[in-house]
Amino acid sequence: MRTATPPPVAPAGDHHDLAVVLFAVIVLVTLGITFWAGRRRGGGADDFYAGGRDFTPLQNGFALSGDYLSAASFLGVAGLIALFGYDGVLYSIGFLVAWLVVLMLVAELVRNAGRYTLADVLALRLRRRKVRAAAGGASVVVTLFYLVAQMVGAGSLVALLLGTNSAEARTWTIVAVGGLMVVYVTVGGMRATTWIQIVKAFLLVAGSVLLTVLLLLRFHGDVAELMRQAAQHSGAGQRYLEPGLKYGKSFTSRLDFFSLGLALVLGTAGLPHILSRFYTVPTARAARRSTMWAIGLVGGFYLMAIALGLGATALVGSAEVRHANAAGNTAVPLLALVLGGGNGSTGGVVLFAVISAIAFATILAVVAGLTLASSAAFAHDIWAGAWRGRPRRPRGGRGVRGARGRRALVPASRRARGGADAATGTAAERTADGVAAGATEDGAPATTERQEVLVARIAAVGIGAVAIVLSLFAQQLNVAFLVGLAFAVAASANLPVLLYSLFWRRFTPRGAVCSVYGGLLPAVVLVAFSPVVSGTKVALFPGVDFHWFPLENPGIVSIPLGFLAGWIGTLTSPEPADPDRYAELEVRSLTGAGAA
Repeated sequence: MRTATPPPVAPAGDHHDLAVVLFAVIVLVTLGITFWAGRRRGGGADDFYAGGRDFTPLQNGFALSGDYLSAASFLGVAGLIALFGYDGVLYSIGFLVAWLVVLMLVAELVRNAGRYTLADVLALRLRRRKVRAAAGGASVVVTLFYLVAQMVGAGSLVALLLGTNSAEARTWTIVAVGGLMVVYVTVGGMRATTWIQIVKAFLLVAGSVLLTVLLLLRFHGDVAELMRQAAQHSGAGQRYLEPGLKYGKSFTSRLDFFSLGLALVLGTAGLPHILSRFYTVPTARAARRSTMWAIGLVGGFYLMAIALGLGATALVGSAEVRHANAAGNTAVPLLALVLGGGNGSTGGVVLFAVISAIAFATILAVVAGLTLASSAAFAHDIWAGAWRGRPRRPRGGRGVRGARGRRALVPASRRARGGADAATGTAAERTADGVAAGATEDGAPATTERQEVLVARIAAVGIGAVAIVLSLFAQQLNVAFLVGLAFAVAASANLPVLLYSLFWRRFTPRGAVCSVYGGLLPAVVLVAFSPVVSGTKVALFPGVDFHWFPLENPGIVSIPLGFLAGWIGTLTSPEPADPDRYAELEVRSLTGAGAA
C-alpha cells in the first residue's frame, strides 16, 4: 500500500518568484485582451452589454463555462472534498444538475424575450418601474454575494503563494483584484469579458486535465486505491467516504444540506451573469447550443474536481490542507506541488505556480463577468428603467399603448429594423447618433445609450468598492460555501419571478414585485441572523452571537417564500393581468419574432 507524507504547506524561498511572474503574465494578458477589445468596441449599449451579439455557440459555451467555473469550483469544491469527502462531492453534483434547469426552462426563452438583463424579460409584459427596480436590485445583491466569494478565493491563493497567512497579504490581494475588475468592465465591456472567459475556461480545463492525468498515473489508474489513501489521510477513516461527515451529525445539518442542494439546483437559472450570456449570441438556437457546450465542459470539469479533491486528501492530507487554509481553498495548488515532485523540486514549483496562476485567472475572469452584470442591472434597470422612467414611443417588435390606452401594433416595416428597445423599457426612439428623440411618459427626458453606458461604468467602480469592503470581512469562509449563499438568493428572488412571468398567464406587476422582495428579503435576513455571520469560530463576526436561524443556507425557507409571495401578490392585485401582453411574450419567447 502506498503511503504519502504530507508536504510543507507552500513552496519556500526563491521559488515564490516563478509563481509571481506567472501571476503577472496572467494579469498582463487579460489587460491586453481588455484594451484590444476596448478599441474594437463601439459606444452603444448593445456592444457594452452584449458584445455585439456576434459570438458563436462554441465561443459562448466556453464563456458560459468560464463564468460558471469560478473560484468556488476550482478551489472551494476540491477543498470541501479534501476536508469532508462524500459530503463535499455533493456540491459538485448540485452545481452540475443545475444546468439541466437552465437548458430546459430558460436558455432559449430568455434569449428571445430579453435584451440585456433579467428585468428586460419581465418588462416585456410587466411594464412598471417598480418591477424593474426590484429585479435590478435583486441582481445587484446576488452578484455582490458571488463577488465576495471570488475575491476571498484570490486572497487565500496569493497568501499561499507568498508563504504567509497574514491578513495584510490577503487584504492587498482583494484590493488589487477589485481594481482589476473595474478596469476590465469600464474599458472592455462584454466583448473583453467574454474573451477573457474563453481564455480562462481553456486554461482551467487544460490545467485540470493535466493534474488529473498526473494523479491517476501516481496511482497507476487504480481509483479504489486513491479512495483508500484518501480515507487513510483524512483523519476520519472510512467515514470520509460515507455521507454525514459534514451534514449528517444532526437533523439540523441534514436540513442544511437539503437547503444547500435546493439552492444549487435552482439558483443557476437566476444568476444575472449567466442569464446575460444568452444575449451575446445572435439567435435563441445559438443560446441553446451554447448551453449544451457549457454542460459538456462543466460536467467534465466536475468529474475531475472530485478526483482532485480525493487526491489532495490522499497525497497532502486533510490536516495539512486545513492548516494551509481553514476552509480548504488551497487544496488544489498544494496537490499540484506534490504531483510535480514535492516542495523544493523544480517540477513541483513549476506545477504549483502554473495551477496557482490558472486559479488566479479564473478569479479575474469571473469577477469581471459579475461586475459587468451588476453594473448593467444598476444602470439599465434601476437608473435608466426605474428612476428615469420608460419612453413614450418605444420602437421595436411589439405593441405600444395609444392615447386612449388601446393597444396599437407597431408596423411591420419598423419590426423589420430589428429594434427591441421596447423590451428594455429604457430608451426612446433614437436618431442615428444615439440621441433620444422623445421623452418618457412622465415628461422626463429619455436617456441615451451613451448616458446609460457612462452610468454603468461609474456603477462598476462603486460596486467594486463595496465588494472589496465585504470581502475583507469574509476571508475565513470557504468560497464554495459563499457561492452557495449567492445561489440561494438567486433562487429565492430571481427564479420565481422569471418562471411566473414566462409561464403564468395571470401574473401581475404586483405579483412580480412581491415575488422578488418576498424571496430576497427573507434570504438576506436569514443569512444575517445565521451561523454564517455570528455565533461560530468561522463566522464573519466570531466574537459575538446574535444568530437565531439555525441553518447556514436559507434556501429551504426563502425559495418557497419567493414563489408564495408572487402567488399571493398576484391574487390580491387590484388590476388583472393583460392577456395581450402575455400572448405577445409567449409568441416572442417561443418563436423569437421581434427579438433583439
